[in-house]
Amino acid sequence: MIRNKTPKTKTKTKASTLITVNSSHMSSTVSTSRGLLPPARIGTCETPNAGPSGSFSQPELEFNDTDDTELLSVSWNQDYGCFAAGTSRGFRIYNCDPFKETFRRDLKSGGFKIVEMLFRCNILALVGGGANSQYPPNKVMIWDDHQSRCIGEFAFRSEVRAVKLRRDRIVVVLEHKIYVYNFMDLKLLHQIETLANPRGLCCLSHHSNAFVLACPGLQRGQVRIEHFGLNMTKLIQAHDSQISCLTLTMDGLLLATASTKGTLIRIFNTMDGSRLQEVRRGGNRAEIYSIALSPNVQWLAASSDKGTVHIFSLRVRVVGEDSYAQSNAAQGLAMLQQNSSTALDALISPNTGANPGSSLSFMRGVLPKYFSSEWSFARFHLPEDTQFISAFGSQNTVVIVGMDGSFYRCSFDPVHGGEMLQQEYVRFLKTESRPG
Repeated sequence: MIRNKTPKTKTKTKASTLITVNSSHMSSTVSTSRGLLPPARIGTCETPNAGPSGSFSQPELEFNDTDDTELLSVSWNQDYGCFAAGTSRGFRIYNCDPFKETFRRDLKSGGFKIVEMLFRCNILALVGGGANSQYPPNKVMIWDDHQSRCIGEFAFRSEVRAVKLRRDRIVVVLEHKIYVYNFMDLKLLHQIETLANPRGLCCLSHHSNAFVLACPGLQRGQVRIEHFGLNMTKLIQAHDSQISCLTLTMDGLLLATASTKGTLIRIFNTMDGSRLQEVRRGGNRAEIYSIALSPNVQWLAASSDKGTVHIFSLRVRVVGEDSYAQSNAAQGLAMLQQNSSTALDALISPNTGANPGSSLSFMRGVLPKYFSSEWSFARFHLPEDTQFISAFGSQNTVVIVGMDGSFYRCSFDPVHGGEMLQQEYVRFLKTESRPG
């Protein structure tokens, strides 16, 4: 259930402003001299000069490059051009093309299990983790790396499972609830109740005028889609089993999901909930670690505990990158009101690609409820005992990051598919790591 709520606010109008937000489930505090400023220097990942510390107890930096650093998490930024590594000593940021460590923050006070970037700007969201971390797992720090200090903090009564950022929103995921905040003033805008969500599943669109959020619903296998700009909620019964992984296109028009069974990945239209395509990872049960859609929505990549990254050819049209970004709420509703067959035709490409079993046959005017499963078009083999996340790079390449501190770049043949070719391998962190 989602509801808008206006929290109780106390404000001091002196040199510094203290904003305190309280509810029965959570509390958050932010301290800053001029309020919370919007993220700056979009497109840079530079190491900033240290600025003055605020009223929070600031982390103390240390410099080391020891082999006992533990890798706690890896995660992409919103355009997959960078990734963040949360370690037992702090965090590190890496650029993917060309591969390089952009900067690191090694702290005497411990490490972070969640490091969420905001594209390439100076703002990150951090959640403590690791055996010796002094940062509790129920607090979110909003970190300004240009000032090298915490500029905001959220405290909850239960462990934070994930944090997602947009340029205008902060989304905090707990096991049974999701909170959506305005970035500028940290005002609580929405609360969403979910089924038990220990994985912290939640994804956002990233077009400035189209805010879409996807998360587990209140029933097993259900995905809840919030089109905030349209004030519309869509519930999609995606699978029979629990949802294990999901992702949205940048515009929020398409959703890809996998269940804990891990054999099928399904692609849905988020506007009307219709299933557009179904691809098959394999016949045996598997844990899906990541799903990624290429920017042109021509390809889908999935990694799993079977030690293989699969690439699938998609046959959905790119109707979102430009057209949806230029649309408004009225146009979105008009799209919903179109004839269902016509609307579906606009999203399904007549080119079925090279996937075996990719033929699509149904009578025009009848909404197709079933698509024959399609097998992977290309694949890349990895160690089975390591968790990997994958994403698309430029020019038919895939980038892969592992919890063993490894980075791969490989290429695939867009015409013939088959085994992918390894183009680059880097061991960015030599550590005895554990799965995230």
